[in-house]
Amino acid sequence: MRCRPGGKERRANPVTEGAGRSSSRESRSAASVGAGILFSRLTGFLRDLVIARFFGTMVAADAYAAAIKIPNVLRNLLGEGSLSAAFVPVYSSLLEGDRVGRDAPALLARRVLGRLILLAGVLSALGVALAPWLTRIVAPGFDAETSALTTQLVRILFPMAGVMILAAWCLGVLNSHRRFFLPFAAPVLWNLAQVAGLLLGARFGWSPLIQVLAWSTLAGSLLQLGVQLPTARRLARSVRPLLDRGSEPVRRVMRNMVPVAASQGIFQIASFADVILASFLPAGAVVGLYYAQRLAYLPLSLFGVSVAAAALPEMSRQTGPEALRSRLVNGFFQILYFVLPSAIALILFGDLAVRIVFQRGAFDEYSTQLVSGILIAYSVGLVATSSVKLFAGGFHAMQDTRTPMRFAAISVASGIALGASAMLLMRGAGYGALSAAGLALGGSVGAWLNLLLLWSGLRRRVGVLFEGAALRPLVRLCAAALAGAAAGSVARLALTARIDSETTIGAAAVLTGTLLAAGVVYLSIVRRPPRPISNG
Repeated sequence: MRCRPGGKERRANPVTEGAGRSSSRESRSAASVGAGILFSRLTGFLRDLVIARFFGTMVAADAYAAAIKIPNVLRNLLGEGSLSAAFVPVYSSLLEGDRVGRDAPALLARRVLGRLILLAGVLSALGVALAPWLTRIVAPGFDAETSALTTQLVRILFPMAGVMILAAWCLGVLNSHRRFFLPFAAPVLWNLAQVAGLLLGARFGWSPLIQVLAWSTLAGSLLQLGVQLPTARRLARSVRPLLDRGSEPVRRVMRNMVPVAASQGIFQIASFADVILASFLPAGAVVGLYYAQRLAYLPLSLFGVSVAAAALPEMSRQTGPEALRSRLVNGFFQILYFVLPSAIALILFGDLAVRIVFQRGAFDEYSTQLVSGILIAYSVGLVATSSVKLFAGGFHAMQDTRTPMRFAAISVASGIALGASAMLLMRGAGYGALSAAGLALGGSVGAWLNLLLLWSGLRRRVGVLFEGAALRPLVRLCAAALAGAAAGSVARLALTARIDSETTIGAAAVLTGTLLAAGVVYLSIVRRPPRPISNG
């Protein structure tokens, strides 16, 4: 304790000081996640640029987008999302508790790894064997030639799902030890492997080039796993798998993983439904959804995923209602500060970004208009999509994985129904491949419904999330984003009167000036994210 000059003691408040240290640590962790994702996304855009340059929105691009959807669905179903939500809370609690002994975390990690290796091997073999049937399920609207090409690509790509499940184990271990940058930057190698494969294939005349891309994608997943293994081995003290009967913590991880995987499965049903329905639209609809997602999910990955990933280990270590509520509110403000203006910018100026990133070679003006329309629909739900992982993490930290699963089922079913209806209406009105925007809009509405359900459920568990003091900065953020949008729109009109935005260089100049004007106004009103709220 310290004494004031007048002799009175000022007692330290361990609750607020601890909350301050935790908030600062979470901010640093979120920055590490964001930096890793930024490097990954930048190289991802390079990869997409090269893919678009060679394949545009042609049939081969549709086949690849459908084929990679299948292993990616299993990766999300059993890998990063579900394993982190089930494994990190249990593993982190063992690291924090001295009473369990220092061998307990290492044994848990090895036992989980053993089960994941077995699962990855079985799934990879089944995927290769069942490739023709999987293709018919995912893309029933493809013609015979496109379906045959998709089946070939599925056989090449499917083992990637098993590799990525093991990479997710590394991510869980590293995140639990507050090592965030490496696992989120590791996909850089995955992206660069695809770029290198395409460029080398084009240089030396390897054919068919779309299969070269598929093999490069598989090789990149092995590199992504390999770069994380040494650090994961050091932190977990071993990567030698165990397949014994396990222990109570292992059973808890597996028990928690079932509803989390079911929740992820529900979201993947929506993803599959989009591809299935889009396969009945004209060529370009499936890959148009893919390209639009790549741009829309950049702010989601940079800010939504980074905040949620950094918060989960901390929420798992201390799940008292006050501390949990404070972290949820602070995390939401961090997400909203970055994602809300990003969503508005993509809605108003996304066509410029599509033209700059993709329009070259086989990706023509029609492709730009198609992807831009779908991008608007995705951006409508961007704030909700970015926040769902954080609020679901509040339940996961309390090791309640069933409630988010129920909410996901309701929201996804609603989103699919609305998206299918919107797609059919747009197709009947003659929008062609652009009718895929209806599917994206349905997903956005479903994301908002999911966020509202999670919000309501957490309010019953931890109390009111946004009281009067929190509402004022919330309103101010929204007002600042709208003011920035207005300034950006005026700047775009002025710049397009003088600059030809139909060219890549012109679009880049207009977008730069537009975002600069919007950013200056936004930051003049809200210079930084609202200060953390401590409920302690």
